Amino acid sequence: MVACQVAHSLFEVPVKIARVREQSYLDPAWSNLFSRDHLPIDVIISPEVEVARAIIRRLKVPGSFEMIPLADDKVRLIGARCNRNCPLINTPIKQLTQLFPDLNIVIVGLMRNDEPVRLTGEDELLVGDDVYFVVETAQVSRAMAAFGYEEPEARRLLVCGGGNVALLMGQELEAGQAGITMKIIEGDAERAATVASLLSGTVVLHGDVLDPDILEEAGVSSTDTVVAVTQDDETNILASLLAKRHGAHRAITLLNKGTYEPLIATLGIDVVVSPRNITASTILQHVRRGRIHAVHTLRDGFGELIEAEALETSSLVGHPLRDINLPPGVMIGAIVRRGQVISPRGNTVIQHKDHVILFATLDTVRKVEKLFSVRLEYF
Repeated sequence: MVACQVAHSLFEVPVKIARVREQSYLDPAWSNLFSRDHLPIDVIISPEVEVARAIIRRLKVPGSFEMIPLADDKVRLIGARCNRNCPLINTPIKQLTQLFPDLNIVIVGLMRNDEPVRLTGEDELLVGDDVYFVVETAQVSRAMAAFGYEEPEARRLLVCGGGNVALLMGQELEAGQAGITMKIIEGDAERAATVASLLSGTVVLHGDVLDPDILEEAGVSSTDTVVAVTQDDETNILASLLAKRHGAHRAITLLNKGTYEPLIATLGIDVVVSPRNITASTILQHVRRGRIHAVHTLRDGFGELIEAEALETSSLVGHPLRDINLPPGVMIGAIVRRGQVISPRGNTVIQHKDHVILFATLDTVRKVEKLFSVRLEYF
């Protein structure tokens, strides 16, 4: 916050973005603190708030390890792992439109053995692949079924760790998600009492998240999803594995260190949440040039998902997609025109004010930004 004040007062920097972790600063009662007459900060980013929202998004699409709503939630990016029961195994990507002619789905990214794969229509999906696809929100259930996931939405949650992320999740779920029961295990007695006093419909247990007796008391064997969000990565990994061994169906694990991510798939953890990537995504949508509405970082070093508005000056407008020379590694996933979702094909023509959802691998992000900054209006 002080750095933003210095940037404003001494260097006249026009836009100031601050990451603020202390939740008391986010109380609406103190919003005047961040006015230009006091602390001139334009955007406040809270990692805990963003992480809590990201976890709740993933809970809404069972089987997915990533879910990002775009274009006022008319379109979603879904990340799903190809398991042995996936009907699409050994199927060339170009055949998806033939197999599901009414399903508007576009695969925009693929990770295999923790390495990105440059997509062609001839590529086949293999067991263990992590697939990122863009699909119309109304068709998410059908798309997940095509990948072998037909699970009901999680209704029984067990949260390991009673920090700010758990508290924010509880408050949001109690406010708007009827029918979901949530239990929290917290090791500090004082913190457990505080969280319990702030949540009305959530059971808070005082105990060690690595204690099998506490897990049994919390009903881990009947839990749909365990969410491990303590402040220690190792504890989160062990708590997730222990909970799954005792009967939890699915595990969502918070990891601050990227060094552990390559191990996760082999360990059996279903979803990893990275505060660093989530915070970076929030910052990027304010610093990318062009008429950018949203930017999301996918995996460390993989690429970015971008939602941008096409203007009349853009080279994307007025030409069939087959005639547009996009940089290698860039995939257009969907076009939203006046509230209607259009699945891109070779003869699709982008029009003025269309919202274009595209993915760019990390090495092509600058080329895409240059394309958009030259052809699209600056902020």
